[in-house]
Parts: sequence; structure tokens; C-alpha cells
Amino acid sequence: MGRAFSEVISADLAAAPDLYAIPSSRLHNIDRSLGARPVTAPGISTERTAALALGATLMGYGDYFVRQGTVHARLTLQDPRTQKTVKVLETQAPAGEVAQAAGRLAHDISPHAGDYGTANAAALNDYITALELPNAAAAPLAQKAIASDPGFGPAYLMLASAKLQQQDRAGALAVLDGAHAKSPIEAARIELERSTLRGDNAGRLRALEAAVKAAPGDPETWRSLGELSYALRQYPRTVTAYQKVLAIEPNDVNVMNQLGYAAAYAGNLELALATLRKYAELQPKNSNPVDSTGDVELIAGRIDDATKSYLAAYQKDATFLGGADLMKAAVSRLMAGDIAHANELAKQFVDARSAAHDATAPQSAAEWLWITGRHQDAYAELASFAKANESGPGRELASRAYSELGMWSLLSGDRDAANQLVQKAGALSGPNSAGNAILVRFLAQPTAAPPEWKQRAAQLFRNPAQQVLRDEMTAYALMLDKQYAPAGELLRAVYENNGTGAGEGINVLLGWCYAETGRAPEAGQLLGQAVIPPSAIGELVPVYFPMYFPRVYQLRAQVEDRQGDHSSADKNRALYRAIAGGK
Repeated sequence: MGRAFSEVISADLAAAPDLYAIPSSRLHNIDRSLGARPVTAPGISTERTAALALGATLMGYGDYFVRQGTVHARLTLQDPRTQKTVKVLETQAPAGEVAQAAGRLAHDISPHAGDYGTANAAALNDYITALELPNAAAAPLAQKAIASDPGFGPAYLMLASAKLQQQDRAGALAVLDGAHAKSPIEAARIELERSTLRGDNAGRLRALEAAVKAAPGDPETWRSLGELSYALRQYPRTVTAYQKVLAIEPNDVNVMNQLGYAAAYAGNLELALATLRKYAELQPKNSNPVDSTGDVELIAGRIDDATKSYLAAYQKDATFLGGADLMKAAVSRLMAGDIAHANELAKQFVDARSAAHDATAPQSAAEWLWITGRHQDAYAELASFAKANESGPGRELASRAYSELGMWSLLSGDRDAANQLVQKAGALSGPNSAGNAILVRFLAQPTAAPPEWKQRAAQLFRNPAQQVLRDEMTAYALMLDKQYAPAGELLRAVYENNGTGAGEGINVLLGWCYAETGRAPEAGQLLGQAVIPPSAIGELVPVYFPMYFPRVYQLRAQVEDRQGDHSSADKNRALYRAIAGGK
């Protein structure tokens, strides 16, 4: 009964727009990091620490007793800062009607509270009992709760979760497809879980919109809406969602960081910078808000300001992201056509990594030579680095280097050399390098028609969860084969349906396909977007950085010429030549 009171009150208060009742699931999640007590443990100390850690501004402590067939309940509301009692609420109901008593207390806290998903005592009893059990043991009780009340939404969610724990995805979907919920909040949550399992982003978006409408004070749901909207590049919606989160939890710096990017992409640089300044004020020793400021300035086309921010982030903490802000500053100078300064900053980065005994420093030096057009020198230096690390503790470094050399060979049109290199990469690979070796080996296969490439990808990426990676790699393979139309079809689906969940530079690659197939207006829109330098060179995704940088400037020039903007085309062509010419 004690757990039932807590669950019902917090669930009913979810509908209230004037407050946020922290649900037990969130309290218990943070409990795990604080050293959890059993959820059935009595006493006000059990969840107090977790509530304070989550920023609770009002706490409710409840007690109850049953006498002569009546349950009597009392809820004391206390200000945790002053530890003074704000209000004492009391109610009573027939002994079996816990939901009724809890609902009255919730409505006494807020007149906007909703109604719990069931008034059936047996369904509530089975559900609450199941909350205390592991998923497998909870499933039969969830089924009993559904049998007692077929409109009790949380029981369906519990049963679906139990089936997922048992790797029964089809069973979980069947449960959700047959689920019913009287509560609008629960109906939205069921639809969200169903859409997530089906990979239906449009359905997820609709469900989250319904959820925030039904529970407007819940920052977790607003946060989820913001994350999905950002991933789908729906930036105005993202801004609204994250602003809602910050109105409820004003010191959430992770949301501030994401809001900065979303606002910049939405064209509101003022809001982006103001938000990141607030983040920096809350965490003055953290380099991340300064680094993010550089990124949003780059998004807005303020390249010189971005360079200053990257350098300021590096000066604040030279170890942040392994010192990558120095390299990001170097790339930003390339974007400005300031090649000499860019080379100087790249050398500083490599020297700093060498001084820090970073074994990958020579690899970074070779990568810089490659993206600035000195391909022969880059190839020789990276090959020497790989050869030197083939034996001993550097085997994985050698594997990664050979994978990258394989990628460079593919970009140079030498598929035979690429195959030889990825064979070496595979032989030397370990847990941290096998991914690159597998992917580049896939790309190095003989040229083929689109159906054959798709078949090859289906054999390599068998897991349904790998669909995005499968489509991306098939598209890369087709682009390396100069089959831009089918590659563009795959990239368009990835770009539209997976948004920022897709790989780095996906907008440039899709724009490239459009440029090669006569779709200049669409290509121009995609190619005009900012390119953010990767935070780490040589990792899984940045292996593909040379596919689109500095090529993006050549592609922009190509599209602008077709559209008659020859002045801009000349500038982009000159910038490409300056970067790729190895000067």
C-alpha cells in the first residue's frame, strides 16, 4: 500500500502543468549511483538523498493505517531547504481503495491532477507487487493486472518490458499492439514504446507530442522530444522542447549545450550564445561550453570567432577531448583560407600530443598532410607508422593505420592496394580497431551493380539494428563506384529518417550525389550547411572525413556555377585549391 500511494500520487500529478512530481523510476535510477536501498525500505531517508540530487523543491512524506475497514492516509509536504512543514493533507477511503485515497491527496496538492490508470484494486495490487520483482517474475502479475483491468496501461508496458528482457521482441510488440489505456499519458507512452520498437520516428514524434500535452510538467518527456527533434533536424521544435526542460530544471547543463546547437541551426545565434554563456557561468572550469561556442559560431559562419573560441577552450584545458580543440582551430583556419596559420596550429597539436606521449601523434600528422593535399607525403608517413607498430603493444595502432591507408587508396582509385592494406589491418586488429578494418574491407570489394552491393551489405550487417550503418556503407561503396543516383537514394533515406543519428558529413555526401545527378538546388541547400570538424581524428567516423573535406568547397563551386553564381563559385574553387593544393 505504501508503494501504491507513492506511485498513484506521482502518476496523477503528471497531468498538472504547475509542478513536476519526480516519479519513483527516476528516483530509483539515481539511487543506483548513490547506493540504493530496497524500494520497499521504510523511513523518510530512503529516497530523500535521491530527491535532493534531482533538485526537488518540495518533498512529501506519507503514512497510513487501516482501521475498521477504512484506510487513513496523511501526507506531509516539507520544504527541504528549510525543513519546515508547508502543508499536511489527510484523507480516508474504504480499505481496498488505495487509488481513490491517493487520488484525493494528489488533487489536494494540485486541482489539475489527473486520474490514475485504474481504479481496480486487484489490478493495482498485482502491478505494485510486480514492481518489486525482476522482469521475468513480474510478467505473470502484469498479465493478471491486465486481466483484472484491460484498460490499465502501465501493466501492458511492464509486460512488454519483461518480454524484451527475454529477447522476445515480437511478443513485446504484440503486447503493445493489443494494449489499451484510459489515461492519455499512458496511451502516449504505449504508442512511444510501440513506435520505438518499430523504428518509426514519425510515430515516436507524434507520441512524444501527445505525452508532453498530457504531462506538460515532465522534463524527461520534453527532453526526449528535444532529442528526437534534434536528431531529425527539426530545430525550432527542438528549441521549444529544450526551453521547456530548462524552465523546469534550469541548471541542466547538458540540455543547455544541446539547446545552443539547436538554436544555432535554427538561425538564432543570439539565443545559442546566451545559453552557452549561462552554461559557462554554471561550470566555469569546464571547457565544453567554450568548445560548443566555437561550433555554433562555425554554424553561423563566424569562422574567426570560432577559431578564437576553440583556442580559448584549449587554453582553459589542454586535455579536453585529448587537445582536439587545437585541431578544430586548425581546421577552422583552413575554412577561412588561412593555410599558414592552419598548418602552424596543426603542428602545435601534433607536438603537444607527442609531448604527452600519445602514440597516435604521427597518425594525426599524416592525416593533416592528407586533408591538405600532400597525399604522397601523408601516405608515406602513415605507412611508416603502421610498419613500425606491427609487432608489440602497437598492433591495434597499426591496424587502424592500415585501414585508413586502405580508405585513402580507395579515394585515390586504387582498389587493389586497398585490398592488400585491409588484409593487413584485419590480421592485426583487436577490439578497438576491428570495426574500421571490417568497414574498409567491405568498401574495398570489387566494383558491382547496386543489387550486388546491397546483397553484400545484407550479409555483413545482419542485425536489424545495423540498418542505418548498412545503408550508409552501401551508399559509400556506390559513391566510390561513381554510382551516384542509387547512392543518393540510400543517403536520402538515412538523412531524412535518422537525422543526426547518421554519420558525419552525411549532408555533404548527399549533396554530392545530388550535384552529380543534376539536382543543383537541393545540392546547394545541403552543401551550404556548416561542416563541424570532428572532435577526434582517426576514430571510426572521421576515417571518412577525407570523403567530404575539403571536397565540399569543390562541390559548392560546381553547384554555384550551374546556378549562375560564378562569383561565389570562384571563391569556393579558390578555397578548395588552397586547401587541397598542399600549400
